[in-house]
Amino acid sequence: MMRSDSPITMEPFTSPNPPGGKPYTFLKVILAGFIAYLLLSILVGIVIADFSLKLHRLPLLYRQAIVTVVRTDFHAELQEVSIKAADGVALKGWFVHPRDYNGNAVVLLHGITDNREGVIGYGHLLLEHGYAVLLPDARRHGESGGELATYGVKESDDIHRWVSWIYAHDPPQCVYGFGESYGAALMLQSLAAESRFCAVAAESPFSTAREMSYERVSGPLHLGPWFGRTLGRPAIWSAVVYARVRYGLDLLQPNPLEAVTHSTVPVLLIHGGDDRNIAPRHSQLIAAAAPDHAELWLVPHAGHTMAWASAHREFESRLLGWFASHTGPAIQDCHFCDRCFFLTGVPSKIFSFWDVFAHFIVQLKVPFTNSEQITLF
Repeated sequence: MMRSDSPITMEPFTSPNPPGGKPYTFLKVILAGFIAYLLLSILVGIVIADFSLKLHRLPLLYRQAIVTVVRTDFHAELQEVSIKAADGVALKGWFVHPRDYNGNAVVLLHGITDNREGVIGYGHLLLEHGYAVLLPDARRHGESGGELATYGVKESDDIHRWVSWIYAHDPPQCVYGFGESYGAALMLQSLAAESRFCAVAAESPFSTAREMSYERVSGPLHLGPWFGRTLGRPAIWSAVVYARVRYGLDLLQPNPLEAVTHSTVPVLLIHGGDDRNIAPRHSQLIAAAAPDHAELWLVPHAGHTMAWASAHREFESRLLGWFASHTGPAIQDCHFCDRCFFLTGVPSKIFSFWDVFAHFIVQLKVPFTNSEQITLF
């Protein structure tokens, strides 16, 4: 038997994918990118929440000029009025009762970061036709108090109290409402708490805060709402969790669509066909949800809150005709809490991990109580 004298050599074992190899490096890059995106989303969400709630105040600039116009054109006084909100916040506004009074009053609500002066043009139109007008500053706007804008949760009861003020101080046959943009959404949400309106009109409202959040997150990137529903959702839920833990508010609670659906108050929806700020589909969603008492006028080629400028005579005809054709309040038995919605359980739609996570944190950190049900966004 022959024996080989050649030494036996052992080849070192080499892993096909060593720790320093390309696949491992690629995974590290993906993980680092994911973590960085989540951190960025958290920061963006915090910024969104604070900017949404702590709005810039626009001061009143033309008070004396408006006093002069009211006296000259309508032989009336611009009354400075004030009420207290449920949480003690002082709410300020103007009230005008024209000499040639038709027996009815209209509440006019301004847009976001604006004040009562922003709807004085509508006030002039209505005063010309004999309506008394109330022009309040929304909370955290103009001269009204409030540290936070709540997009309709607290404002709904604020509007309810303004209507009560009108009935107590200058009782009309009917109270109507008109709002534009932010004010339109507030007006529609108030229908959950206020059923004494004979009719309301809303120009360029959003349908729900959830739908609006998708568009707002996507907007700076010039992307469609799909981004907010997918990749932008962590930022949205970061904002939701932060606002709830920091301020006790739910950013996704505002829901004008739901309020209109559960109300019987006649609603005229006005929306510009070329609105790039709040897409026309928001009014279309509301109108489709309440076809028995909501009517939509989609104004061709009109931008955001530009219906009056784009179709001047038709706007006046439709608005005044809408009020004139509804001469009795649509009182109904409301099955909602009179100041809020979606407060007794999980929100109406839970879509993803981020929804479940945020809802869990919200319920864990700050459980709802009766005193907290009107706080929000």
